[in-house]
Amino acid sequence: MATTLPIKISFSLPDGWQSAPPDEVGAPGVAFVALHLASMGDFTANITIAGRMRNDSASLWQIADESVRRLEQAGPVEVIKKTEVGTPDVPGLTDSPGVVQNLRLSTTLRGEPLELLQSQVYLGMEDVKNPMKRVVIELVLTAKPSQLDQVIEDFQQFIRTVRPADDTPV
Repeated sequence: MATTLPIKISFSLPDGWQSAPPDEVGAPGVAFVALHLASMGDFTANITIAGRMRNDSASLWQIADESVRRLEQAGPVEVIKKTEVGTPDVPGLTDSPGVVQNLRLSTTLRGEPLELLQSQVYLGMEDVKNPMKRVVIELVLTAKPSQLDQVIEDFQQFIRTVRPADDTPV
């Protein structure tokens, strides 16, 4: 079942991407799905957005690790790269600090083996009135290795547009 984000965000999809109802494209638990129209076929490259309130002290690094453990329930997962963004050494893709994690997933689709690549971006947005309350937004690009070159720049462009909506008190 599709969910809603705990805060309002704004973003712009690059040309060639179309939103789709999460439940209709088999993406339960996310608030938003965009499909890459040129890659439609046996597997369509996609971008998903999910988010939830986190009132614990887990770092974004630890939250990214939680994602790996969750994905491992469906098959082997290899962490290719994990990087913090938004630090003085590594400028962020958005105004919020975050973690970028690139994964290789081995799974099945319609009973056939399938290798996928994911680029996951975790952004933390604290409540300015109560820093113990924060929202973690998860932005994910999923594509086959043969599709990645077509969509990775679009994903990076998309990430740069993600912001809290003007009326969001974060």
